[in-house]
Amino acid sequence: MQAKQGDDAPSVVVAKENNALKLYSLDDAAARYGLDIGMPLANARAICPQLIVFDADETADAQLMNDIADWCDRFTPLVALDPPHGLYLDITGCAHLFGGEAALSKLVCDLLTTQKFTVSAAIASTSICARTLTRHVHGRIVADGEEARAVAPLPVSALGASEAITTGLRRAGLKTIGDVASRARYEITARFGAAFTARLDQALGQGDGPINPRKPLPDYIVEKRFAEPVLTDTVIAATLSKLAQMLVAAMARDGKGARQLTACFFRTDGVVRGIVVDTGQAVTRTEIIDRLFRERLESLSDPLDPGFGFDLIRLSASRTEIVVQQQHDLDAHVHDNDELAALIDRIAARIGSHRVVVHLPQDTHIPESAELPVPAQQNLAAASQAAWQPRIEAEPPLRPLRLFERPEEIQVIAQVPDGPPARFVWRRASHAVVRAEGPERIAMEWWRPDGKGLTRDYFRVEDEAGLRFWVYRDGLYDRERDPQTNEPVQPAWFMHGLFA
Repeated sequence: MQAKQGDDAPSVVVAKENNALKLYSLDDAAARYGLDIGMPLANARAICPQLIVFDADETADAQLMNDIADWCDRFTPLVALDPPHGLYLDITGCAHLFGGEAALSKLVCDLLTTQKFTVSAAIASTSICARTLTRHVHGRIVADGEEARAVAPLPVSALGASEAITTGLRRAGLKTIGDVASRARYEITARFGAAFTARLDQALGQGDGPINPRKPLPDYIVEKRFAEPVLTDTVIAATLSKLAQMLVAAMARDGKGARQLTACFFRTDGVVRGIVVDTGQAVTRTEIIDRLFRERLESLSDPLDPGFGFDLIRLSASRTEIVVQQQHDLDAHVHDNDELAALIDRIAARIGSHRVVVHLPQDTHIPESAELPVPAQQNLAAASQAAWQPRIEAEPPLRPLRLFERPEEIQVIAQVPDGPPARFVWRRASHAVVRAEGPERIAMEWWRPDGKGLTRDYFRVEDEAGLRFWVYRDGLYDRERDPQTNEPVQPAWFMHGLFA
């Protein structure tokens, strides 16, 4: 697809290919001079001296194609890119919703044309056959079994093979696809390779290659199309609730629940907005879906803008799982996990799932690695079954409740020989130690690539104000000595955590 330019002066877009500037796209006026995509710029200037040249912005073009692909999601969920200027739409099972293949093709082309794009489209049983037709024929719909007849009169360049293969075919006297198809396959494979033979068979409808959709196909999809665009929040919320009922009913027939839900809002101007909600447990109730999307929509930093209105709202279950029915007894505590999971889902929908975490114990004695923060929605069951070290009743905790992400260095003013500090300064405040417990010696994991050879001596200390700290000495007291005085070098001290 190329954006239309004015007809007064021919215009082209050029890009560097193999250290040469070649035509990347062109307008109708340039095409009337016989210019074609892939032609060297020098040859194009020789044909048309008044040519207007623009440099290609491939990043912007790719973003534009992605935006058009998002817009095409309203016709089918299976949309694939065909760089640099093409799209594949798998309309299997979708065409009847728009009045048939011809009506759907006309609708897509007309809507894109009104947005100032030049469109060439074709429908065939294989993607390569359709793409081959779009290079020379617009609006062709090929019936099953008629692919070979449809592409036979087209030039070999329509296959989209490399320039070397196209030139070799022409030198061999094979100017059309029909000429190439008339030769034995082993001859074509021996001269041009198996990949080109496979492409030829797909163009002739004798083989098929799968497309690579941009987005995976959701497990369940329900949608609502509007004859008149909707604008109000009330109508949007009511539509989402109705779609949620339909989605839950469809999943219930298969005994499944949703773990990830996606609501897509298609604006009349082509802009598509998607809202994703994750859940910790499989959701099987409409009111829960309504609540999660309400929380998500209310917390958006970029509010949902209807513009001139939404003409399509789609709700899909991107990830589902089988729901196992369980019979609960009369104990009220058995419902605690369900209520906790529902609370986590609501908080995650409002502030983001990556901000709601649980901590899992790790098999290591290194304090900063003893627990691993993970998303709560996916690891709630593992966190409830985690085996933490039990605390001894009536004994103070061995580890602080608050552990710093990075230990903070403290200045020791006085200390007991080879023992805890007697007075230290931390964050510009002086603390006199009145009680101390320790040391607890922890050696680093020297066998790991990032391990350190130092040994830490941890102390639990309390100052005169009753504040309790977890400090450590980084290294042994007499491990290093001053080379001049031969006196022990005082290791550095760090604050690692605070007790409640």
